[in-house]
Amino acid sequence: MLSLLSARASSQCDVCRQWGRGRVCADCVDRYAAPVPRCPRCALRLPAPAPSCGRCLHEPPLQEHTVCVADYGFPWDRLIADFKFRGQPELAIAFAELMAGAVRAAAQALPALVLPVPLAPRRLAERGYDQAWELARRVARGLALPARADLLRRPRDTAHQADLPRAERLANLRHAFAVAAPAPAALAGRRVALVDTC
Repeated sequence: MLSLLSARASSQCDVCRQWGRGRVCADCVDRYAAPVPRCPRCALRLPAPAPSCGRCLHEPPLQEHTVCVADYGFPWDRLIADFKFRGQPELAIAFAELMAGAVRAAAQALPALVLPVPLAPRRLAERGYDQAWELARRVARGLALPARADLLRRPRDTAHQADLPRAERLANLRHAFAVAAPAPAALAGRRVALVDTC
């Protein structure tokens, strides 16, 4: 029985194609998602540990902490595209496990609530699932936290962020999100985590 269960649990790694457990094997996680020094405010990669990067010192962001698993590059860029655009929501399981591990390793106070960055209704209809919610609910479960998908809304559809330079990405997001009607009481005075994909 044990060997049968092990055989069912094994799968081929989406990166190196070796057989192991999970969509991304432990060797590939170690190789492509090894922890590196990052700015605790914005998660920009740093040459050495520091309390903040220069940009966050000069212009502090609104968020107090950002957790990042890996830089957006091989193999994550392809896997995230598969997750978001090629109908593979099951990749959320592997991503959420990595994200929950990164949150634990950051050794910051946990939030009271985990929220997904809302997807525009048209994009939700195109994809058939909300990738941020797929991640948020699994990350929350991995950290024993509550998650809610009804507290934020996206009243305005925006252009794809991937096609825009940084300044235009920031402008594109202005007024794109709002707090939903039941949310103020649920959010007042609480520390929340926002989960999004690249």
